[in-house]
Amino acid sequence: MVAILLIIVIFQTSAIIILFYINGKSIKFARLAIFYKWQVLSYKSRKKKPKISNQFRLAAIILKMFNKNWRRHIFIVQPETVIKWHRELFKKYWRFKSKGKPGRPKTPTNIVHIIKRIAKENIGWGAPHIHGELLKLGTDICQSTVSNYLKKLFPDPQRRQNWITFLRNHAGEICTIDFFVVFTIRFQRLYCLHFINHDRRKIIHFNVTAHPSQKWICQQFREAFPYDNAPKYLIRDNDKKYGHEVKYLTEKMNITPVKTAYRSPWQNPVAEWWIISVRTELLDHVIILNESHLRKLFKKYIEYYNQDRIHLSLKKDSPEGREILKLPIGERKLVAVPKVGGLHHRYYWKKAG
Repeated sequence: MVAILLIIVIFQTSAIIILFYINGKSIKFARLAIFYKWQVLSYKSRKKKPKISNQFRLAAIILKMFNKNWRRHIFIVQPETVIKWHRELFKKYWRFKSKGKPGRPKTPTNIVHIIKRIAKENIGWGAPHIHGELLKLGTDICQSTVSNYLKKLFPDPQRRQNWITFLRNHAGEICTIDFFVVFTIRFQRLYCLHFINHDRRKIIHFNVTAHPSQKWICQQFREAFPYDNAPKYLIRDNDKKYGHEVKYLTEKMNITPVKTAYRSPWQNPVAEWWIISVRTELLDHVIILNESHLRKLFKKYIEYYNQDRIHLSLKKDSPEGREILKLPIGERKLVAVPKVGGLHHRYYWKKAG
């Protein structure tokens, strides 16, 4: 069967070449017809639909343009398919020809990035507000253009703030409290209670005792917030030390306790990180003699912690703030001031004598 088809294809191919030669056509178009015939033979022998490339379609269109009897020589596709290819090619040609014609200018990429940045960083800013800010920046752009990019960036008109912005706005009203245990040289257990403000990570109050009763805890609350400056929220764990007396006092001071889940210290990260800092920067380097000794060491460390120690969450500043020193002109000398008994230091510039 394949041999018969091969003979038929060779016969038809020879006839096409003679036809093109008689009409004075180029031999290239005869080669195109030969290519189509071989495609028919491949299709009929393998019973598999061949893959049609763009070059094949273009060749068919060229054959149609230069040979009026092109329908007789093509069996692999329908004539309507070739006409469809021609129309698609004309669309691409017209699109290419129309490219670069005058029209509305495209918004520069850097302006689009500025619009998106301003919209993300400012909750509630609409197109008029952002457009006004762009005008102040010396950018000449239409307000409708800003509005179109806002619709693409925020399909939902009621944009919501992220958690970081929410926590920053409420950090000043959040305080955390927690206990941790320290053992003395005689293995006496001491309980350390600390209050930390979430806004600047500042240690508000600290104390040590061997017997943390409810009355003692209530007294620490009064010393930590003496002038009606208690925070609105207090994060703590589910320790049984916070009994009914502590609960009554917090309600009287208008403090809302926020309890963490059981065995979930990660839900109070500010307190837990401070405990890690105390142990690695102080307690791992000393031996506690008694309660008085621990209280003195903590007093020195908290002074260093609030005034001198830098924090990554505060953009490498201290809780109480440290000024940036200016380099003195001429020769200078670096002076180290010991803190916490020499475990840590603070540095200053001093002019060389």
